[in-house]
Amino acid sequence: MSGRAPSCASACVNQCAARLPWAPSRRWQLAPRSPGWVGRGGRTGRAGGWRPRPESTGPAASHRPLSFPSPSPFPFLRPFLPSFLSPGAMGPERRGAAALLALLCVACALRAGRAQYERYSFRSFPRDELMPLESAYRHALDKYSGEHWAESVGYLEISLRLHRLLRDSEAFCHRNCSAAPQPEPAAGLASYPELRLFGGLLRRAHCLKRCKQGLPAFRQSQPSREVLADFQRREPYKFLQFAYFKANNLPKAIAAAHTFLLKHPDDEMMKRNMAYYKSLPGAEDYIKDLETKSYESLFIRAVRAYNGENWRTSITDMELALPDFFKAFYECLAACEGSREIKDFKDFYLSIADHYVEVLECKIQCEENLTPVIGGYPVEKFVATMYHYLQFAYYKLNDLKNAAPCAVSYLLFDQNDKVMQQNLVYYQYHRDTWGLSDEHFQPRPEAVQFFNVTTLQKELYDFAKENIMDDDEGEVVEYVDDLLELEETS
Repeated sequence: MSGRAPSCASACVNQCAARLPWAPSRRWQLAPRSPGWVGRGGRTGRAGGWRPRPESTGPAASHRPLSFPSPSPFPFLRPFLPSFLSPGAMGPERRGAAALLALLCVACALRAGRAQYERYSFRSFPRDELMPLESAYRHALDKYSGEHWAESVGYLEISLRLHRLLRDSEAFCHRNCSAAPQPEPAAGLASYPELRLFGGLLRRAHCLKRCKQGLPAFRQSQPSREVLADFQRREPYKFLQFAYFKANNLPKAIAAAHTFLLKHPDDEMMKRNMAYYKSLPGAEDYIKDLETKSYESLFIRAVRAYNGENWRTSITDMELALPDFFKAFYECLAACEGSREIKDFKDFYLSIADHYVEVLECKIQCEENLTPVIGGYPVEKFVATMYHYLQFAYYKLNDLKNAAPCAVSYLLFDQNDKVMQQNLVYYQYHRDTWGLSDEHFQPRPEAVQFFNVTTLQKELYDFAKENIMDDDEGEVVEYVDDLLELEETS
């Protein structure tokens, strides 16, 4: 050990730490699982899910809206302070020491290095960081195994930025090429639908090729599926949290541990680490999701305003959160259409079908992957929940012309919700009073599009899983006569 004075973070660790956080082995893997507990308080429905709890603000009249999201559903809104650190539980000397250590930790946070995305820019990515994603990630894990913590942290942060660059680049090209105007097909192609279909595919491929040639992310060798899956599961944060800790950067270690736990709430090792971090003074200031999306912050702000009965602010933030989520959702769909390893030798149409099924498998996970996890619970039916908040907030402002479409939009995703059906009956009953027409009882266009896309994708995937994907238990037709007999009987 060199003779340098210990950093303020190391002083905080030396004074506070009764035990070290558990370090993950780079060979240890954990498949992501859904939370295994049933929600409590305002959370109802399936295990691990959160959804608004139906309540009533007054008499249960037959023509009165009865359903609205319950207030204060999120435990994270309550300030956190470990019981043994509360002022009443400490003597004067201990209170002074705790205050000093808290100041030391805050000072460390102010002097902390750049977060992994502070240098990120899709338009002007730093040239000195351009390298193959897989190489950067493997090198970071090698440095981790060798206990070279600073180098491991540096390359893990670079690999996170490279992954975001690749994801954003895929989405950029696919979004722009899907929106590009298609030329009118030749008159003779009207009788050849197959040629028209593949003509469109060829033009799309040409657009993508030109787009990718101009982006630096595609000038590097592309990562394997396994590496991309690691980033989807937030595996780098498992290593980052311990490397940050060993590098005396407690604020980032806390944030990295929390970021990983949001995807792996049942991970015992990380839960023990997080319990240790929470025992440190001021730890709650650094409990944040490093992968949070802007729509999550808007949603949380809207819920807080709703709980405070600040209806206009709640509506403003929720109306911003909706298009922001849809933008992230369609970018996720576009990013699923990236490169694919071809390992099987199959017929033309089966090969195309296999590729598309793989793309569909990625796309049907987008909604779940983008659903916020708040207070340890995923927000069940996130899009429907936003319309749920909106319909009641608009109602509280006597704006039934906006409340009714939100209620109908909600019912797209939960047709059997009895209380929301009662709300709709209420709006129908007062349609003349509020000047409502039939158009006010139609779902909002963006809700219809989202519902149709997710529903059709699931139907296609279920069909492919049943009829196209490899299945050794299926009936094998060996002869043409058998095939003809099957066709006749069907």
